Amino acid sequence: MTDKITVSALQLALGGGVEENIANVTELVREAAGKGAEVVLPPELFEGPYFCREEDEALFAGARPTADHPSVRAMQALAEELSIWIPTSFFEADGPHHYNSLAWIAPGGRIAGVYRKSHIPDGPGYEEKFYFRPGNTGFKVWKGPGERHMGVGICWDQWYPETARAMMLLGAEILFYPTAIGSEPHDPTLDTSRMWRRAMIGHAVSNVVPVVAANRIGEECGQHFYGHSFICDERGDIVEEFGATETGVLTASFDIARVRQHRAAFGFFRDRRPELYGRLAQDL
Repeated sequence: MTDKITVSALQLALGGGVEENIANVTELVREAAGKGAEVVLPPELFEGPYFCREEDEALFAGARPTADHPSVRAMQALAEELSIWIPTSFFEADGPHHYNSLAWIAPGGRIAGVYRKSHIPDGPGYEEKFYFRPGNTGFKVWKGPGERHMGVGICWDQWYPETARAMMLLGAEILFYPTAIGSEPHDPTLDTSRMWRRAMIGHAVSNVVPVVAANRIGEECGQHFYGHSFICDERGDIVEEFGATETGVLTASFDIARVRQHRAAFGFFRDRRPELYGRLAQDL
């Protein structure tokens, strides 16, 4: 007996305006649903160009409350029409506060919850601390297809093994990472695309869990986004992938019952020693 879940990751250029970008994402979401995807992951902050390259107070005007954000509203309509789940990244305004957030949108268009990005980067080309407060939701796991639980981290979260392990301990059975990452302005010779993949593949292996990663591509105001979106299985083997330029949909199916058996057999969670890990929670 199988317990199959089919998931997709989208890869595309997102250098246009809000309406154009949402229309392009919508087209790929429809394509993914047509391939049988039950959960479809667009890239991070897909409503427009990646605006965190520099500090510009005028860009705060693009933030909206969850229920009013154009990306969220568009994906709600699609989720209702197509009966799928769409983890939707967006720039959230909550009173005077601003977050890099994700709405877990369920079939019917219902917002099942919101996760606010926990780890906020700050550096040349990625000035996110100017725009976003650190998330205050804690890590989140939501019910997806077949009542199975899905975990989502946002971009910089993907570098932290603590993020993946925390979601696993909350019951996650697939991990999703929407991303906006590319060239490093401080060092044009540094290509982090291989490191980026290895970090998430490491989460897959050490937690025995499939991982789905969606990144943008293309040039935006002198910054290059390198794509390389992928889906890997619970053993870290890549089952679907793009390179640096392809636009499209990656789709894969996983038998969650089999994945659970593999996880139990490896014994990583059986052999954990939480009483020895206190140092991990000390900021010294």
